[in-house]
Amino acid sequence: MTFVLQYLREHMRLLLSDLLFTAIFAIVFYLYHLPLSAILYSAAICALIGSIFLGNSMYRAYKKHILLTKLTTLQSNVLKHELPTPTTAAERDCQAIIQKLCMEMETIEEQYTQSNQEMIDYFTIWVHQIKTPIASMRLNLEAEDTRLSQRLKSDLLHIEHYVEMVLTYLKMGAESTDYVFADVSLDKIIRENIRKLRGDFIMKKLKLIYEPVRETVVSDEKWLSFVIEQLLSNAVKYTSEGSVTIFSEEPKTLSIRDTGLGIATGELPRIFERGYTGSNGRRDKRASGLGLFLCKEICKRLGAEIFITSRIEAGTTVKIDLSFLKNPMNE
Repeated sequence: MTFVLQYLREHMRLLLSDLLFTAIFAIVFYLYHLPLSAILYSAAICALIGSIFLGNSMYRAYKKHILLTKLTTLQSNVLKHELPTPTTAAERDCQAIIQKLCMEMETIEEQYTQSNQEMIDYFTIWVHQIKTPIASMRLNLEAEDTRLSQRLKSDLLHIEHYVEMVLTYLKMGAESTDYVFADVSLDKIIRENIRKLRGDFIMKKLKLIYEPVRETVVSDEKWLSFVIEQLLSNAVKYTSEGSVTIFSEEPKTLSIRDTGLGIATGELPRIFERGYTGSNGRRDKRASGLGLFLCKEICKRLGAEIFITSRIEAGTTVKIDLSFLKNPMNE
């Protein structure tokens, strides 16, 4: 009914002009003293023929409307081949403009894809190149066991983490990434990341409470490890004293709880936004606001969910729900 009313409004001038012409003929016939029955008979025939033409025109317009509505869901490279056959000069002109815009859009998309891939390739090479001097520095520091060497090793670990974060951020924008789904031991990932951060735990004199979770999930080990490392790193970074606790809950939920600064209630809804650092991040000038954003995006792609609860000066608890039953990349 909405389409019919819209069609009638759009063709109101034409309909009014038809009624005007019919009235003119009726008045002329009346002035020539033709029988009323002849006038009404002619008007009825004209109304019938007009209704047939109007109905046919409305039906064709409705079919075109349905087709065009479906076309709005198509991508530009498909859209330009599915446009209906033009019936008027105006439609031909509009379709020519659409074809040109589609070609320009495809060119822009190709240029963007190529540029983005070149940037990812460059930073991938850069990451691998910069890892060489980092590894060399770590090797040299292993020969010493002083407070300064421990501090430098911790800084090197953070540098490596930030480098990986840059590469991960770039890869998140790619159309496809190197996901490899398999059975993954959570304890294996947790232990590896604890080993990485052990220097920070020692320097800050934080207590680590960890009981093996004994859980195996279907996920991508590399990307899941990045999430857990980021969450553990945050827990250590924003905890000056106390402990970091790692435990599991049913069903297949990994939890990381700290006794650190905590997050203000008003900031919790925004902590997963890209670039948002919050009051804690503003105190720490190194904060980029990318860590939790990347964790959220990776969890979404892995089919997991991440939740955070926190209170100021009472600590933060992060939960990763890994109870998904199927590989989300196959959906």
